[in-house]
Amino acid sequence: MPAAPEITETAEATEAAGIVGNVDIVTVPPGAADLSAFDVVIKSPGISAYRPEILEAQHNGTRFTSGTALWFAEHAEARVIAVTGTKGKSTVTALIAHLLRSLGRRVALAGNIGLPLLELLDPAQPPDWWVVELSSFQTREAADVEVAVLNNVYEEHLDWHGTRERYVEDKLALAAAARTVVANAAQASLWARIGAHPRIAGFGRTEGWHVEGGAIRDGERLVFDLAHSPLPGDHNASNLCAALAALDAAGEDAAAAAPAAATFRPLPHRLQTLGERDGLLWVDDSIATTPQATLEALASFRGRAVTVLVGGHDRGLDWHPFAERMHGDPPHALVTMGANGPRIAVQLRGTGGAYRLEQVATLEEAVSLARRVTPHGGVVLLSPGAPSFDQFKDYAARGCRFAELAGFDPGTIGVVEGLGIA
Repeated sequence: MPAAPEITETAEATEAAGIVGNVDIVTVPPGAADLSAFDVVIKSPGISAYRPEILEAQHNGTRFTSGTALWFAEHAEARVIAVTGTKGKSTVTALIAHLLRSLGRRVALAGNIGLPLLELLDPAQPPDWWVVELSSFQTREAADVEVAVLNNVYEEHLDWHGTRERYVEDKLALAAAARTVVANAAQASLWARIGAHPRIAGFGRTEGWHVEGGAIRDGERLVFDLAHSPLPGDHNASNLCAALAALDAAGEDAAAAAPAAATFRPLPHRLQTLGERDGLLWVDDSIATTPQATLEALASFRGRAVTVLVGGHDRGLDWHPFAERMHGDPPHALVTMGANGPRIAVQLRGTGGAYRLEQVATLEEAVSLARRVTPHGGVVLLSPGAPSFDQFKDYAARGCRFAELAGFDPGTIGVVEGLGIA
């Protein structure tokens, strides 16, 4: 097939990309006509499947696929536990892998959590389980999933999906690829959409895996005392329920694995306590990219004087429910920043509230201000409720810069442990 126009073919470019051989490199975004010239296009997950040029090329007969779809096509016999959700999916995915390994299982941990599946295409010794995180950009590309975990669904990624309803539909498409679905029964809207699946297990309700009396219980049976959990907050207790319910659905001994939750190492930038500086506790929750995630982070520090930093890349999410919550359950101070900072500030001022509200442009300004206005013994919480792309490459870069500004060594924050096969 002919290549698209405006192409560079340089040894330097191909070498820099790690490509060997004669390859045409397109340096401008292709239009529908360019894409329609090919039989198959492998698309990066970050490029919306609903872009007009892609839809037109599909109408013209071009087939779009991805690394995720190619991996599933090559692994029809693999035993896969796939995890998705608006928030908490990385923690749930890593927890499942950690708990399975505690039972002596050989486990592959990969996907959206930080290791592309294609990097594990041909392992010398196949794992017992593939534990895979899938974003809403990837869920329609899964196939032959043994257990699908739907942790929760809130409004997110509207710039990619176009509408909230389409986002929800794309998330829930994972259920159609799964023999068994594990879903959050405590989220009524999710359960109503997914409860008709022929094989479904719910967590978050008293007849299954749930939190009660400071412990994880399976029905009436006490399984794990949350005093031993390294994961703070009610949302993380729910994440642990999801992971244990997934093991149960996979036919593994979840109760036997539960004590290993005490040795789980939390993922970086997820409500991560950096330490104390200048009489303040500094907490990095840079992974929070929705207002709902910020609300969950704030709930973990209820009763303390908290200054929370919010704002970043604007995806058009509705901050009004967040503003209403701030009116009834205010922090000490709230600092808006970044591209959508002004819009958030407008909504916050519209609802009012007994807290200090400040608006700045950058993370540097936000940290400086937080240091001045937070009382001794208080908490400075980075929980932006928005992506980082307005100022940073990704949430990890934003979190590392926050740590640096607070006076900590970003090199000690850590990485996601356990990726790959072990």
